[in-house]
Amino acid sequence: MFKGFKEFIAQGNVLELAVAVIIGGAFAPIVEAVTNVIMGIIGALVGKPNFDSVLAFSINGSDPIQPGTIITAAVNFLLVAAAVYFCIVAPMNKLNARLKQEEEEAAEPTDVELLAEIRDLLKQR
Repeated sequence: MFKGFKEFIAQGNVLELAVAVIIGGAFAPIVEAVTNVIMGIIGALVGKPNFDSVLAFSINGSDPIQPGTIITAAVNFLLVAAAVYFCIVAPMNKLNARLKQEEEEAAEPTDVELLAEIRDLLKQR
């Protein structure tokens, strides 16, 4: 059991997880600020900065039941997902594609290298 734990720690998974948590914590205020700005714009259009009171109803004079909170949560989720995608995922995909293209270009031999290889082969004969 301890051997498995030692291997888990040594593989770097814990380090990657720690970095992800730290970056996520640092990124959270940015996402929250963007969400607040967009929800403020929605509030200016709709009249409130959230959808909590949309479709609100009460049963027999009880506290209001607000299914609009689900809409607010869904909009917040979509805003966070968009921020993560456009700020992290899309730039990393572009960077990875550029690095892969550079590796492919570097892997192909140049004309001079091919000619030198042909020359060397002819010399050996």
